[in-house]
Amino acid sequence: MKKLLSLAFALVLISQASPASAAIKFSGDAQVRPRFEMLDYEVNDYDVENTENLKYYYRLRLKAAADLGDGYFAKALISSETPGWLATVSDANSEKFDLGVSQLYFGRMMENSHYMMGRMPLGSLNNPVFDITMYPFQATEIPVFLYNNDRLYGFNYGTKVGPGELNATLCILNNDASHITDAWDDNEDDVLEDGYALHVSYKTNIGNVTFQPQLLAALTGADIAGGAYIDSNMWGMGAYQDVAPITFGANATIPAGSTTFTVSGFYSFVDGEGYEFVADGEDPCCGTVYVAEDRDVDYHSYLFRVKAQNGPVTAWFDYNAATDETGSSDVDYSNMFVWAQYNWKVHESSMGSFTVSPTVRYLASEVDNGTETNTSRLRTELWAQVTF
Repeated sequence: MKKLLSLAFALVLISQASPASAAIKFSGDAQVRPRFEMLDYEVNDYDVENTENLKYYYRLRLKAAADLGDGYFAKALISSETPGWLATVSDANSEKFDLGVSQLYFGRMMENSHYMMGRMPLGSLNNPVFDITMYPFQATEIPVFLYNNDRLYGFNYGTKVGPGELNATLCILNNDASHITDAWDDNEDDVLEDGYALHVSYKTNIGNVTFQPQLLAALTGADIAGGAYIDSNMWGMGAYQDVAPITFGANATIPAGSTTFTVSGFYSFVDGEGYEFVADGEDPCCGTVYVAEDRDVDYHSYLFRVKAQNGPVTAWFDYNAATDETGSSDVDYSNMFVWAQYNWKVHESSMGSFTVSPTVRYLASEVDNGTETNTSRLRTELWAQVTF
């Protein structure tokens, strides 16, 4: 923490050192978020877990943007790297709040094209293509935004083509440090075992409708999360490694008077070799032990979203369904998610703003693998945020 504060102080001094230095702008936001949660978990209509809980979350983000001239720029975001959502107050009030460089990227903006590289933001809150690719069995409730901090390492190039803009990004979805295949074949030479993917999108206007078809295709084996419920917040069944998902679909934004509608539809599938994590006994220290076994992975998943925004009100409905045919019997997943939020601007000036946002999130999930598992979760939250 002291090192990060020293770095921020040094950047301020450098930005004011001379007129010839880069123009650096600093900003940020802070948020507190109390949440009431009701969870119901059933197996074959039998209540396994039924809980209510009040939790408290908070976060701090510090942003820096440098204008280097001639369209060259650099941007950084310092934030908590805790998965899920930043820091939570623990029972013993002994939580750690670790700040890290969440985003760091630079590039150049030109008249009809641009390029950038580094750890870049995804904007997955409004674009579920990465959700269904990385979480095909649990693509609802914006998992990339919540669990992956809405960014990845990549190289992006965009240019104007016809009436719209074509963007292509080489994405590094994951770094396979474990090298599962190397552990078996003793081959340390394959540098392409990390999860590379190509994301291509074209954004254009058709009348007053903004249309954005997309393709996200894995170029090498990548890791994807599973979809079965395990002790409240984790999914284990159907967690695969070294698979090559292909996802395609589109977003369409449709203005209708004072309301803007966004409709999204995406389909993702895998049909090829990979590895599945399966339970392999218990460890006295860490609980269930999972090992990787080779599989001919075969699944398909789709996601449909309808979103509406009218002034301070934002609401959307997601439906995600998938069938996993990898094992000896099929596993069916279905998820329904509803988000509703009202943004009340308490204060706004040239120096910043204060916003309070009551939010409701409801998730209903079902897994059927011969045993029917149902999970429903209702969260009511109050987001209080200041920007500066």
